[in-house]
Amino acid sequence: MKIALTDREADLMDLLWEHGPSTVAEVRDRLGDDLAYTTVLTILRTLESKGYIQHDPEGRAHRYYAVIERDVARQSALNALSKKLFKGSTELLLTHLVSDRKLSNAQLARIKELLEQRTKKERT
Repeated sequence: MKIALTDREADLMDLLWEHGPSTVAEVRDRLGDDLAYTTVLTILRTLESKGYIQHDPEGRAHRYYAVIERDVARQSALNALSKKLFKGSTELLLTHLVSDRKLSNAQLARIKELLEQRTKKERT
């Protein structure tokens, strides 16, 4: 499933993933920005029209919740980024991420561990 989120849509999805089902007012209150209620509602409706969230009625309000998993959205975003900027090469993307960042020894060890696990899976 290809998932395309604008920056603002991603902000709202993060809130739903972190806090679970939420009303428009709750989402608005948790945002760092001072967006109008109607703006938040419009973004939530857009996300719902894309099939990324759904809602349940709760009195006069609606409680919105994510129907796609965060990891699925991350994978989709990485695939799109890889295709767009790295010619679909996972190796180029990973090389760029590792060489362009100041990673701690613990982070480097974790990456090495993940690569070793992947190598072992490939052998079996």
